[in-house]
Amino acid sequence: MSFPLLTATAALPAIGAIATAAVPAAQRTAAKWLALLFSLATLALAITVLVRFDPDGDRYQLTESHSWIADFGVRYELGVDGIAVALIALTALLIPFIVLAGWHDADPLETGSRRWRPTQGFFALILAVEAMVIISFEATDVFLFYIFFEAMLIPMYFLIGGFGDRAHKDGEEKAATQRSYAAVKFLLYNLAGGLIMLAAVIGLYVVAGNFSLTEIAQARANGELEMATSTERWLFLGFFFAFAVKAPLWPLHTWLPNAMQESTAPVAVLITAVVDKVGTFAMLRFCLQLFPEASKWATPVILVLAVISIIYGALLAVGQRDIKRLIAYASISHFGFIVMGIFAMTSQGQSGATLYMVNHGISTAVLMLIAGFLISRRGSRLIADFGGVQKVAPVLAGTFLIGGLATLSLPGLAPFVSEFLVLVGTFTRYPVIGIIATFGIVLAALYTLVLYQRTMTGPVKPEVAAMPDLRVREIAVVAPLVVLLVFLGVYPKPVTDVVNPAVKQTLSDVQQKDPQPEVEAAK
Repeated sequence: MSFPLLTATAALPAIGAIATAAVPAAQRTAAKWLALLFSLATLALAITVLVRFDPDGDRYQLTESHSWIADFGVRYELGVDGIAVALIALTALLIPFIVLAGWHDADPLETGSRRWRPTQGFFALILAVEAMVIISFEATDVFLFYIFFEAMLIPMYFLIGGFGDRAHKDGEEKAATQRSYAAVKFLLYNLAGGLIMLAAVIGLYVVAGNFSLTEIAQARANGELEMATSTERWLFLGFFFAFAVKAPLWPLHTWLPNAMQESTAPVAVLITAVVDKVGTFAMLRFCLQLFPEASKWATPVILVLAVISIIYGALLAVGQRDIKRLIAYASISHFGFIVMGIFAMTSQGQSGATLYMVNHGISTAVLMLIAGFLISRRGSRLIADFGGVQKVAPVLAGTFLIGGLATLSLPGLAPFVSEFLVLVGTFTRYPVIGIIATFGIVLAALYTLVLYQRTMTGPVKPEVAAMPDLRVREIAVVAPLVVLLVFLGVYPKPVTDVVNPAVKQTLSDVQQKDPQPEVEAAK
């Protein structure tokens, strides 16, 4: 029997979560190092998965299949295609940096505080989320996926509600109330989506008789399983609604700004760079494979929602006074690009969307983590409370600028390639949608450069005059991510080589081909 590599990749952070939580309360530093060690070990396993994966091989590789709940046709089935491999690698890459960036975020509060921060719990919850996200990318049994799709809400709820940042000026009691509100809103929105999806999962079982993604998709392709048009559409909507909440897609996005504002910066990165990717990934894996005809039927409406997300998120980002809320609305705009690329139904669009998931995760991590370091120094999230930072902390300001330029998709940085592919892929089939979405790029330049101008340039405000520059630990967090932004901006081929075969297979599932160019290339 071969080594269950996929199980080990998901199980290792779960074991790390248990081990970290079990560290004695007095050994806070030991808990931090243990969490970092397990996150690095998980990264090593994820790299092994990436190395062993053959992009030109079978669609799903490193597969595992065991009977679980035989009476209901539920199996423990795992397998990865190129899209899943890329996102597993992204998740495993970001978690060590999240742990390092949050090194002091769960330290005890000031003497006399009524709130106690269990350091071990903070890092254990981060590892628990990592385990659930990874197995969600690996699951090829719909019921198994659903369990972890929902289960990851529990540790995220406690991370948002129990470990908010300390940049509140309204007092600890009001801050705790705002954190609780954000955590409950996050939970209710995602639970509502999950309950609707559960109904669709049950409906799928009634129609198909099992939960195996590969078996159902194969039966549909061979004509052995037929769904009534109305049935397929209702099931598609049940799945898509849950994924659109998680993504988040307008108008189901309103939980995200609250959650990111009230979270610590590392947890905000965990939300938007890791957890939210499960929603867009699931659109590719489940919506398009299980319900190809319904996916094509819903495409026009979804593209309209995506382009609204792009423009709406960017416009609201322009008007924000809170740094974290600005980044949250920028992410809503970026997720609109991802969803648009998926449902453009072209190879360029879907390849760009998958690449966008990876690049957005890296660029958002850089921008949000630097913003977190900035906020912790000043004790405020308000843009108006900063000014002239580049004169007293040039390294901090420089890395913040790089993160911002990546967010606006500057050529030479990773997000540019993915955004360009999404726009090209959309324009070839839906030119009007592609043209409107382009205005999101202009707005991105506006909110990013205005944010930098107001916080980093101008006269040095007295409150930031003594602000220290990035420390060694903080440089260790952002420097590798900045290098990746540049590397993937110049040479994205390592990622596209992995994801492109899976994209072609997904397009084949929905029986779509790229539109032929109106003018043939010169021979």
